[in-house]
Amino acid sequence: MKRSYLLALLLAVLPLAGHAAALDELLTCKKSAHDFVSVLIGQKLIDSAPSRVETNSINVFWPSHGGHMTAYDFSVFAIVAFQQDDPLFKTGSGKPIARSAYGAVVFGSQSKVQAALTEVGNNAIVHHAGPMLTAIFCQQD
Repeated sequence: MKRSYLLALLLAVLPLAGHAAALDELLTCKKSAHDFVSVLIGQKLIDSAPSRVETNSINVFWPSHGGHMTAYDFSVFAIVAFQQDDPLFKTGSGKPIARSAYGAVVFGSQSKVQAALTEVGNNAIVHHAGPMLTAIFCQQD
């Protein structure tokens, strides 16, 4: 039972050769959340409507069916973003996390993701997001 679960998980997160969209250039924290999400919507990598909106207004977008994204060679689990006063995003019931914030939640440990970003000189926020999930996050106040 454990082997079949592990195999299914690995197959779900391993990139298909030639079918992965690398988000490295988009995660350098030089864009607004609107620009970041608009590119992904335009490439049909995510839907235009968020799947979930957190209390702090972070909008969660799942990768589109058949779409696969990577960030610094880590498979992307979800895209997160919010930009204040932008109709592309929904507002949560609490205080927004920032004026503009965006990122990718990836499969990988915080230490390995941090090492990958440090190696290329990226100063994005690296945050533990769950068991084997780490967020690469850009925030503009």
